[in-house]
Amino acid sequence: MRIRLFSFVALMGALFLESCNTRIADVSSPDKKIKVSVSDSIMTVRYSGQVVQTIRIGSNHWTGSSRIVETVEERYTMISGKRRECTYKYRAMSCSDAQGKNLLVRVSDDGVAFRFNGADEHVSFVIPDGTRRWLQRQKTDYEGFYPESTQAADGKYSYPALIEYGEGIFGLITESGINHGNSCSYLTISGDRYTVTYTDNDETDVHAWRILMLGSLADIVESTLVTDVAGGGTVTDKSWIKPGVSSWIYWAYNHSSKDFQKVKEYIDLAHDMGWPYTLIDWEWDEMANGGNLEDAMAYAREKGVKVNLWYNSGTSWIGPGAPGPQDRLRTKEAREREMTRLEQMGATGIKVDFFLPDGHEMVDYYLDILEDAARHHLLVDFHGCTIPRGWSRTWPNLMSMEAVYGAEWYNNNRRMTNAAAAHNATLPFTRNVIGPMDYTPCTFTDSQNPHITTDCHELALPILFESGLQHMADRPEAYLNLPAPVKELLSGLPSAWDDTRLLAGYPGQSAVIARRSGDTWYIAGINGTNEEITIEPDYSRIGNSVVLKTLITDRGSEPGKGFNIQNNVQAGKIVLPARGGFVAIVLL
Repeated sequence: MRIRLFSFVALMGALFLESCNTRIADVSSPDKKIKVSVSDSIMTVRYSGQVVQTIRIGSNHWTGSSRIVETVEERYTMISGKRRECTYKYRAMSCSDAQGKNLLVRVSDDGVAFRFNGADEHVSFVIPDGTRRWLQRQKTDYEGFYPESTQAADGKYSYPALIEYGEGIFGLITESGINHGNSCSYLTISGDRYTVTYTDNDETDVHAWRILMLGSLADIVESTLVTDVAGGGTVTDKSWIKPGVSSWIYWAYNHSSKDFQKVKEYIDLAHDMGWPYTLIDWEWDEMANGGNLEDAMAYAREKGVKVNLWYNSGTSWIGPGAPGPQDRLRTKEAREREMTRLEQMGATGIKVDFFLPDGHEMVDYYLDILEDAARHHLLVDFHGCTIPRGWSRTWPNLMSMEAVYGAEWYNNNRRMTNAAAAHNATLPFTRNVIGPMDYTPCTFTDSQNPHITTDCHELALPILFESGLQHMADRPEAYLNLPAPVKELLSGLPSAWDDTRLLAGYPGQSAVIARRSGDTWYIAGINGTNEEITIEPDYSRIGNSVVLKTLITDRGSEPGKGFNIQNNVQAGKIVLPARGGFVAIVLL
């Protein structure tokens, strides 16, 4: 549901509009902490009176403006995400140039969003050397790290970009509101200029929202600004959209979706753990060893497990040697045939993999898949793909997107072994801020390359990382042989949340996040360093005199050492071993 306290059109007609013939116009957030000023071709962003970000916005002279002197409030509901009931409260300013082109600026308590209508974009964020930042080098699949630095080498970088302005003030740069005809963009760095650069041509005059989340780390982590500006969609019946936990075969057995007997093991795992879904991954179209896909679907129905299926997008990795099925979604006609078949078979969703760079044709393809899938009551998980840009609000059947260097990289090289702990402690402040992240977490055993994170570090990840479909990647025996309280936790774990709060942390060092489902807070924390640390979460953010109904900590400092389980513990400091973690449950 989306509520406007008053429509924008009515507001424009009812409010006093102040025309500015000067070359300076400004607007502040409802709480007055953030102030944005536009002067000719410069946008200046202040936080608590301090200039934190200068943005160059082209050669246009934005000399005419209309200020909205009242606050706009929009409310909407998310099926999955960091918060179910969302409120977007902002003040807005519309500026124009001599040619009548338009710049719209919205300022909320958690950041700034601005977009251009009719005007060419020439946007550069000015970030001086010496400013601490976390950036990812540009990759088509966004599967990279976010190393901390105080100076970035010239080149291309992906969103999001996290900036520490100092004194506990952070900013996160990204984009949202990408629609048909839009090209996604990235940042090209030259010196202190971080220039918005399109992947290819933007085929529409209405450009994306440029977003700067702003405030404390808690403000960044908890912000819903990406979905706030994305706009609602046209899906009215959402009763069939059900987030949930899923078993997943690929991590442990790469090609075993071809093996009917192995597929049955993962259907059994979902059934035994009480998880609603299983994902049958690539090459299921070659399934043998006693059964085919139809047999697997029938077996899943007997077990009461819902089935999602992998597809090749048919754009990037195609032709001989590419995994299949790879030719069933690329055209409208092919999608209609395949999705009709899936709906009739009782499949509940699709995972679509291996996309080309995200220019306007790929944007159109993503949105076409979401629209057609919604019509056929299919959930969607994108892999080898772009990052979230608010589509999970517009198309609530979008459950997750990969665009992350996740657990599957233990299959590919040894880099993840030593990098995982710090990387995992960076993702809550970077990639996962902007939308659901299909990291495929919670691996207690080893894949092709070992892990050195502890058991509680791994246990924390499916709570720490938000994803509407949470794919549990380990082998069946790894979960089925867990101690009863741990197994019970994972069996009943939500994957959609009513609220999210950051309780402690700093990128690359540690992260403690509390997520609420109903009257239960699930708290997860990890140590991203190679040293023992003592962490003191700010429990006051979820209640007074907090008692941990269950506290699960590491029994040792190495993987495979198991868990210490305590009940009814007064909340306080927690000692985490190197690369360790903890999970706690709090009842309201």
